[in-house]
Amino acid sequence: MTTEVAIVTDSTAYLPDDVVERHGIVVVPLKVVLRGRPLDEGIEATPAGVADALRQKRTVTTSRPSPETFAETYRRLADDGAGEIVSIHLSAELSGTYEAALLAARDAPVPVRVVDSRTLAMAMGFPVLTAAEAVADGATAEDAAAAAEKRAGATFGFFYVDTLEYLRRGGRIGAAAALMGTALAVKPLLHVSDGRVAPLEKVRTAAKAISRLEEIALEAAGGAPVDVAVHHLASPDRAETLAERLRERLPQLGELHTSEVGAVIGAHAGPGLLAVVVSPK
Repeated sequence: MTTEVAIVTDSTAYLPDDVVERHGIVVVPLKVVLRGRPLDEGIEATPAGVADALRQKRTVTTSRPSPETFAETYRRLADDGAGEIVSIHLSAELSGTYEAALLAARDAPVPVRVVDSRTLAMAMGFPVLTAAEAVADGATAEDAAAAAEKRAGATFGFFYVDTLEYLRRGGRIGAAAALMGTALAVKPLLHVSDGRVAPLEKVRTAAKAISRLEEIALEAAGGAPVDVAVHHLASPDRAETLAERLRERLPQLGELHTSEVGAVIGAHAGPGLLAVVVSPK
């Protein structure tokens, strides 16, 4: 059932299906191109399929939803009774998704507030949930968008990858940074800073990198009430171990979601990705 203010996001929020359904959030899929075929993330393109293609050194690319896809979504929501729409998307520094939503919003039949979360994955998902909860409590679209922006600005996203090569191929990190990681045989820790993927620290082994990821998450939480998400690609054991450690060590932990990232982020990060999102409540 569509409420007066509808909440839209894209598939890189990686919100659990039951959460999306419970809050009536509309998810617009990005595209993953495998063997020349554009596939909808979360519907046709799977994390396992992308991980397998990358291991076999096959080319995997991604693309934004078209403005028309957003336009159709906004028209449908208006037809279903939405009077306003809040549309929250991954960083404009990383994708053209925000721009496509903005283009569609210009001619939408109802007002659409498009929000650049300046982040991705559950670092965007938690702000989307904040907007949905605000609407459920009677907030206006303006207030819901402001609440999402505020939470996104306070949320941290840190991650480890086995190699920077996939990020370099996709243009998500500079060639110089990728070359440095390869030349020094280090295991990179990265974060999302001002909407971009940026190096954070360099660690010598995978085990030390994962241990450091845990400590960084604890430092970011700082003893405050937080929600946390642990993401991975083809590394479920690592993810579950990290989640359990954080569950034990965070005194004011709210929600904790553990999930495999979808095909889009998986295509750019590669198998072995481990990420943690810390979002103050």
